[in-house]
Amino acid sequence: MSLVDDAARVRENAYVPYSRFKVGAAIRSTEGNLHLGVNVENAAYPEGTCAEAGAIAAMIAAGDSRIAEIAVIADCPAPVPPCGGCRQKLAEFADPTTPVTLATTDGKRLETTVGDLLPGAFGMGHMDGV
Repeated sequence: MSLVDDAARVRENAYVPYSRFKVGAAIRSTEGNLHLGVNVENAAYPEGTCAEAGAIAAMIAAGDSRIAEIAVIADCPAPVPPCGGCRQKLAEFADPTTPVTLATTDGKRLETTVGDLLPGAFGMGHMDGV
């Protein structure tokens, strides 16, 4: 089973009563473990969580620390990149060369990297000298 297949499988569990836009994310950590996440909405709409953030939280909760690969899948006409906040989160837990697969439920794929998604990511030392 591929990482996209894992993301597609978990996507079905997304809680999206408002938008009905289900997103699934699957992370393989550098330790070799699989971590999954889905988007979760609530009535305070901007307080929901993205699938990528959920997968990162699951990774950290499991004791892993770095992303080796990520796949994100949604039901849309073209692959959808992560939001800006999730791009920054991915950049903090992955190298710029870490592969990212963005997929649609009808089989379209976009292969990219974390660095291509967010070339100007903040680093841990972005406030040095301030």
